[in-house]
Amino acid sequence: MPSPDEALTQVLKSLGNAAAQAERPAPRLLAVSKGQPADAIRALAAAGQSAFGENYVQEGLAKIAELAELGLEWHFIGRLQSNKCREVALHFDWLQSLDRERLVDPLDRERARLERPLQVLIQVNPDGEAGKSGCAPGQIQTLAAAIGATRHLRLRGLMAIPEPSPDPDARRATFRRLREWFDLLRASNPAVDTLSMGMSADYEMAVAEGATLVRIGTALFGPRR
Repeated sequence: MPSPDEALTQVLKSLGNAAAQAERPAPRLLAVSKGQPADAIRALAAAGQSAFGENYVQEGLAKIAELAELGLEWHFIGRLQSNKCREVALHFDWLQSLDRERLVDPLDRERARLERPLQVLIQVNPDGEAGKSGCAPGQIQTLAAAIGATRHLRLRGLMAIPEPSPDPDARRATFRRLREWFDLLRASNPAVDTLSMGMSADYEMAVAEGATLVRIGTALFGPRR
């Protein structure tokens, strides 16, 4: 496994190459730190990475507290349970996985305790997978309107985890549909600027189809410890 500096450099180079080949701007990198210890995050932060994503609230809160002096940007990317809205609203900078309208009001109410708004992405289930988080594509605009009516949430775009199909053409088609939905959302919400799609196994394809943020764990940290 390469050092944190080497891993980060390699991933950023790959992102830059993919963006250049597609004639698109290079996306932001979110380091998915689920299952990784705080010292691994600290090492990657020392190499220059500032944004990290967590899937589980309690695990994320422990790391946020332990690494508070680093001033990192924390994204919650897991399925949000209604009884965890308070913790996410008060301790994370971004929520990438808002997929149900009933979560909007409690998140807004809790975030009111802080001066800066919570940055929010709507999670979409692009392939209609049973049991998978994410709203149906037809619900995007309804959720966007609900978020837009709040004072303490700021809609920034969409997030999705496409079905892990072995067929690259199928994955590419899903990324392309997500980009189309993102463009429609942005047409009615000018502040929207973030399309979070692509992970360690397929981020180059996602970048080619218009991702503005990619979520990478294994390529940065290696296997979970």
